[in-house]
Amino acid sequence: MLQVLACGAVVFPGLFLAFRRILPCVFKHWSDADVVLVSERLVSSIHAVMATTAGVIIVSSCWGNVINDRHWLATHFVIWYGVPYMTYDIFAMYLSHYHRFRVKGHEDYKQHSLRTFNSFVRREFLLVLHHIALLTILLPVTLFFRKDQGDFFIGCLFLTELSTPFVSLGKILIQLSLQDCWLHKANGGMVLFTFFMCRIALFPFMYWMYGRHYGIPLYSVPFHLPLSTNLGNSCILAPQVYWFVLLCRKGYRLYKRSRSPASSPTAAVTDNSKDD
Repeated sequence: MLQVLACGAVVFPGLFLAFRRILPCVFKHWSDADVVLVSERLVSSIHAVMATTAGVIIVSSCWGNVINDRHWLATHFVIWYGVPYMTYDIFAMYLSHYHRFRVKGHEDYKQHSLRTFNSFVRREFLLVLHHIALLTILLPVTLFFRKDQGDFFIGCLFLTELSTPFVSLGKILIQLSLQDCWLHKANGGMVLFTFFMCRIALFPFMYWMYGRHYGIPLYSVPFHLPLSTNLGNSCILAPQVYWFVLLCRKGYRLYKRSRSPASSPTAAVTDNSKDD
């Protein structure tokens, strides 16, 4: 019973509902869209901390033999928290989208409908595809196709969540009208640094660790791996590169505007950027 209550299918929706109840009591001037957005980001941060912690534990435990060393978290975290969170987050993103447009007064958003959901999917297609791909690819690979090997690399994939709390903090600071403070600017730098290190540089690092295990150079590793593995890594990496380019563009625009004394306050690096 305790295991069921601790499962992500209960924890993440429960936290989301709790934040939706608590935040309006603290920030009475916030709209439904503000409350849902911040609630979603807080739950995302909690999941990210859990996933990053699990990743650190797995990677440090399997460092000696990256192919055959095992850790129970590599499988159990995906089942108990990874899959429930990705499923919940699609719903939470939809609610955030719905309330954002409802507050703006769009006629189609007076109530939930197939049209509002289709609009959400079109606007957030890459994010929705990313979540569905993790559910349909990462889950089967983790549970059935790894042949009890590669826990180290599953742990590395958990580490990609390290940037999420910084992205979430940026959105929350904007919500609190603190986008001009030094904390927001410092946080923007941390977004770029953690996103690059844990979502882009991580992939060549995993290839290097694989080559180190078998005694082959880095440039030969892709030819040593099955085509499906290389394609899978490319499909995960491609949207990360795209999002990183968007973050860099936003950061550059922020820098240019901050140098201009006549410019109006603008959203920072993390504005309108969602990290999974």
